[in-house]
Amino acid sequence: MNNKEVISKEELEKSSKIVKDIFAYYSERIVGQDNLKKALLISLMANGHVLLESVPGLAKTTAAKVLTSAVDGNFSRIQCTPDLLPSDIIGTQIFNYANNKFETKIGPIYANFVLLDEINRSSAKTQSATLEAMQEKQITIDGHIYKLPEIFIVIATQNPIEQEGTYILAEAQLDRFLLKEIVDYPTASQEVEILNRLEKKVFDDNKPISSLEDLKFLQELSEKVYIDESIKKYIAQIILATRAPEGYIGKELSEYINLGSSTRGSIAFMQCAKALALINGRSHVIPEDIKELKYSVLRHRISLNFSAIADNVTVEQIIDAIFGAVPTP
Repeated sequence: MNNKEVISKEELEKSSKIVKDIFAYYSERIVGQDNLKKALLISLMANGHVLLESVPGLAKTTAAKVLTSAVDGNFSRIQCTPDLLPSDIIGTQIFNYANNKFETKIGPIYANFVLLDEINRSSAKTQSATLEAMQEKQITIDGHIYKLPEIFIVIATQNPIEQEGTYILAEAQLDRFLLKEIVDYPTASQEVEILNRLEKKVFDDNKPISSLEDLKFLQELSEKVYIDESIKKYIAQIILATRAPEGYIGKELSEYINLGSSTRGSIAFMQCAKALALINGRSHVIPEDIKELKYSVLRHRISLNFSAIADNVTVEQIIDAIFGAVPTP
């Protein structure tokens, strides 16, 4: 498929219905967290991975399970701990005494949706074991390659508060995540609504509202969404501004940047903008799609130095300055 193919009215109507049904299913079970809802669906439509950051207990796991059940996918949850081994994730060979042969046992990574809970609690060696799966959509056990499902999405969570017993994700690992979303506390009224829904047992009904075939349709259709050359150049200028910031945001702010975005940032902007356009009922990308995605795509791809931490300069401030400096097409 290529984005020169024209999306028909019927295809756009079908995609809008699927998106509406999934959002309704989500909203019946999860109170608020609209940014999380959109980020998860975009990652599903772009077939990319998403990193969620917040303190425990803010429904990250629940949201992931809700979207999985909405499309009738296979869900696997891995609780990351410092003693977790790579074989605990990807699998290993086990000796069968009945036939005196080694048999391959595939690990929990083999699923449509894999939740890596508190990924920063696992060791660097274990984190690296997921790189092949996330990038190549395959795992290797004893020299044999096993292809993962066509729809394979890693949803990882991390707690930014606790540092004891944690391992900071490497830049290469972070870059594999299509999006990074920050999950905030609910408001007081939302907290009350959460209690009400628990009383009503809204989670007891987990019948899927859609299917993996519908999700595959959304993925294929999002590839056909038109993105103009001027918007591609807009994306390229934004990414360039993260690498050579002084010419865009001045010396004072640019000195806080340690490392800019890789080309994966450009690819993520394009893929996610196409998915967002489809979510909004359009067959073409507009500059506002890029602006709406700016934090989710770039916050984990721009590395700040210790001076930024000392001066309370956030990556979101840097991103705002970059978008303010690059002209909108």
